[in-house]
Amino acid sequence: MNRKKTQGRSQSGRSTANTRKATIERSTRETSIHGMLDLDGTGRSDVKTGIPFLDHMLDQLARHGLFDLELRIEGDLEVDLHHSVEDAGLVLGELFDDALGSRSGVVRFGQFMAPLDETLAQVVVDLSGRPYLVYELPFNRGERIGTFDPDLIQDFLQAWTVKSRSTLHARILYGRNLHHKAEALFKALARALRMATSRDPRQGGIPSTKGSLL
Repeated sequence: MNRKKTQGRSQSGRSTANTRKATIERSTRETSIHGMLDLDGTGRSDVKTGIPFLDHMLDQLARHGLFDLELRIEGDLEVDLHHSVEDAGLVLGELFDDALGSRSGVVRFGQFMAPLDETLAQVVVDLSGRPYLVYELPFNRGERIGTFDPDLIQDFLQAWTVKSRSTLHARILYGRNLHHKAEALFKALARALRMATSRDPRQGGIPSTKGSLL
């Protein structure tokens, strides 16, 4: 794997005071990915993964999280969607981790409940430095949203938690429409992350009694 990173950091490796951005280039035999994230954006997205439904979900993440996001993926979609979806989660998680730097001054915790018509989703996130996913989504094997297998959402979130080094609890409380369930989840994720990554004006350092989230 070849990977090149550039981000808004000083030579010490810590985020600079004025920018929280990251850029990653990642290439394997399965996918070639360019990613850019600005945590302090306006919700602008330029996402082309080759999977229209995934593009739609990541557009929701950027728009409702107020993150500026670029993600371009060329993947082996003729084999399966799995490699591209999982690698999208890996790159997005690493972008968050890089852009957050030492995580000094952030709120750290975030939670949101998002409705979409008959569906209600809940996401709780902790930028803890410890990857852990709790996932409760009532999708059944064989169900499809167009050509998209919603079972892949769990793989995406698992990859994101590992690379972002975050604890994530995600669940659908109730709902009927598969599209609504997935979209409500990503909207809730966006708003929870918007809260957790926000700067806390009263937080002068690392939001942890042990003094580190690394």
